[in-house]
Amino acid sequence: MAPRSSGPGAAKPAKPGLHPRNRHDAGYDFPRLVAASPELGPFVRRAPHGGPSIDFADPAAVKALNRALLLEAYGIRGWDLPAGALCPPIPGRADYLHHLADLLAEGGPVPRGAQVRALDLGTGASLIYPLLGHREYGWSFVGTDIDGASLASAARILAANPGLAAAIALRRQRDPRALFQGVVGPDERFDLSLCNPPFHGSLREAREVARAKWRKLGLGASGPARNFGGQGAELWCEGGEAGFIRRMIAESAAMPAQVRWFTTLVSSSANLLGLQRALRQAGALEVRIVPMAQGQKQSRFLAWTFLEAAARKAW
Repeated sequence: MAPRSSGPGAAKPAKPGLHPRNRHDAGYDFPRLVAASPELGPFVRRAPHGGPSIDFADPAAVKALNRALLLEAYGIRGWDLPAGALCPPIPGRADYLHHLADLLAEGGPVPRGAQVRALDLGTGASLIYPLLGHREYGWSFVGTDIDGASLASAARILAANPGLAAAIALRRQRDPRALFQGVVGPDERFDLSLCNPPFHGSLREAREVARAKWRKLGLGASGPARNFGGQGAELWCEGGEAGFIRRMIAESAAMPAQVRWFTTLVSSSANLLGLQRALRQAGALEVRIVPMAQGQKQSRFLAWTFLEAAARKAW
């Protein structure tokens, strides 16, 4: 059976805003954030539009903003990152989770509670998806990563927040070429998997793209010192984003009944046609492309399932 596709497919999607349930859709309330986390105060400045803001090219400012957001909006304490680690934009990360909740709801009530199990492939040092997903919906998570230092950082965040460790488990992926294999047990089941895959095909490509971005922003040679971060497997892998997701598709086809919905962010819309073709060849029964946006940045995630609607409903 050919997969059914919904959403815009490979065509240019409409430009959506943040999800209606995203608590950041009205922007940042800087006075409230500074009151919750005074360390943010020194980074707040007056923006060209006249209101308060920060320098979003300054990693220290972005990290302080993230700490304040996680504390004030989600009650997460002690959040930190190792030097050079990828610093996630929290509104965009939250948006992915809200759309995933709609995907699981399939037109009904949004599922909440620890019985909903999510697998975060490449959870990273920030542990951002499990933190937000548990706080927003009460879901339980398994976060995986190939990097021991990233998992150690994630473990420190859990230790700083009593109760979270009961809902969020961490697992080391020992095989750098594997995604599900080695971290998912043969009888384990997850309601969904999610992933923010590396974008680039090599370290050189990642650096060239970063330098182009710095030049566009007028940062020149100071760019590297002001970068948001990201290193190693966070930024690049053999085959780039498309190759990474193709491996994910191939592995998902070997465990079709263990995950209700497989999903991943797709940074480049040019990759969608090839990925849809790979999903048809893998036997996916339904494929969805869900557009998202944060400001001027357009994004989307790809979701697929090997289960009929009746099987998903009975899950």
